[in-house]
Amino acid sequence: MLENLGSVGSLTSSPWIYAVVALSVLFDIVVPVLPSGVLVITAATAAAAAGTGTGTGTGAGSVPHEVPDILVLMLCAATASVLGDLAVYRIAWRGGDRLDRAIARSRRLTTAQERLGTALSRGGGALVVIARFAPAGRSIVSLAAGAAHRKVREFLPWSALAGVAWAGYSVALGYFGGQWLGASWLATGVSLIALFAAGAGAAFLVRRPRTATS
Repeated sequence: MLENLGSVGSLTSSPWIYAVVALSVLFDIVVPVLPSGVLVITAATAAAAAGTGTGTGTGAGSVPHEVPDILVLMLCAATASVLGDLAVYRIAWRGGDRLDRAIARSRRLTTAQERLGTALSRGGGALVVIARFAPAGRSIVSLAAGAAHRKVREFLPWSALAGVAWAGYSVALGYFGGQWLGASWLATGVSLIALFAAGAGAAFLVRRPRTATS
């Protein structure tokens, strides 16, 4: 575990961090165990710590060019998130009978499909944004939207908002953690706990039964 964290930390001093973050966010919709949140938070923590002069190898107040740019990092994560959503949405759209049967056998996917269809048709796709923070929620919502043949103009704006919200939240956690605690695993750990807490809260909201409305 510590060796893996060390490898992640070493990436933050390389320009490849943007590509690694983008690919991790892009593919974690189909492989949810990919550490996309860890990568985003660690990179943002390193950038913040360098900006406050607590990084290594630089004088106080100097920002080394090797650390990630916060805005570029957030743009990469948000863009990759939307592209991954659209890819799964298109696959589900063209999935055919086999995918329909697989969804019908899954209670979670069936429920998500029903709730998402109602939410999008009413212009209230906040469910897409909330699900982005829940474990596997992004995958379920994108599959459900595609399988239900929801119009892309209904799904895409909410997917974009979800990607920006998740990326902004993750970068902010890492950045402010680095500002307050420096470039340490404590800062990264505290930020990850906050990210997982948001995920747990989002999962609760997504799974909560709808109340009857008149």
